[in-house]
Amino acid sequence: MDRIAFVFPGQGSQSVGMGKALVESSPAAAAVMAEADKALGEPISRLAFDGPAEQLDLTINAQPALVATSIAFLAALRERWAAAGIAAPTPAYCAGHSMGQYSAFVAAGVISLGDAVRLVRERGRQMQASGQGRSGAMAALIGLDDARLPELIALGEPLGSLTVANRNAPGQVVISGDKAAVEAAVAGARDLGARRAIVLPVSVAAHSSLMKEAAEGMARVLAPIAFAEPVTPLLANADARPITTAAGARAELIEHLTRGVDWVTAVQRMTAGGVTTFVEIGPGKVLTGLIKRIAPEATALATDDASAPGGIAVPFIDA
Repeated sequence: MDRIAFVFPGQGSQSVGMGKALVESSPAAAAVMAEADKALGEPISRLAFDGPAEQLDLTINAQPALVATSIAFLAALRERWAAAGIAAPTPAYCAGHSMGQYSAFVAAGVISLGDAVRLVRERGRQMQASGQGRSGAMAALIGLDDARLPELIALGEPLGSLTVANRNAPGQVVISGDKAAVEAAVAGARDLGARRAIVLPVSVAAHSSLMKEAAEGMARVLAPIAFAEPVTPLLANADARPITTAAGARAELIEHLTRGVDWVTAVQRMTAGGVTTFVEIGPGKVLTGLIKRIAPEATALATDDASAPGGIAVPFIDA
């Protein structure tokens, strides 16, 4: 059988209505959302189902809603596989994009769902508070050759901290840092060959040194949380190194706040490890699209499908 990876989306994949049809059709998914509501002491499920969008899109809401919905998708998949008499596939890797690491860690048995939703809510608070007194920004660049990235960073560094926050696919990166540095890099990006360079409508400089205070805060928050050894190998966001211990998992959730997400290297590491099929578990199809660009020879499947029963496409049954 093909080697499979389960991948979990990060912030930006949320949308009003996510998981609603799933919960209406899957008792397992409904139980997950109820557990998340209980853990937070408020109905995050209602916000995911009904909005409003401006409230759901707030970092402190989007992150726990995405973790809960992603794990609801996973529970529904397992439920449907069992009902069809199919053994649930054992993934070779679980990997999350940025905040999606928390979903991956739940899937790999490292942390509980309740801890995960509480932690990402605190993560959002810490990120929003970090770097106060410094104006942070992020920008997306399309069509820039990776070889020109050092030149791009050099354009902004004289004006402040600047780093590659996300390397999402060939020619698709996000930079992050002090606002003046980001704006300077954007201004010179076309001269380096970028087709588009857009400052993003965000108020935090994620995955940059401006998140140092958030990382320190999360280290304190994570200290009393129980971490288990992963039952499935995980990959670090910054360099795709394998995470195979509870201590390594704990360190990753601190480190990835200030370091970038190299999704290209993560996908390449998984394909080099024999993965031929990627299953995106959770709302949206962002990672599926990126994987098709990074590894066109692999099969990438999105489980979020409004046209499918319960809003979920079930690999190895529906395919």
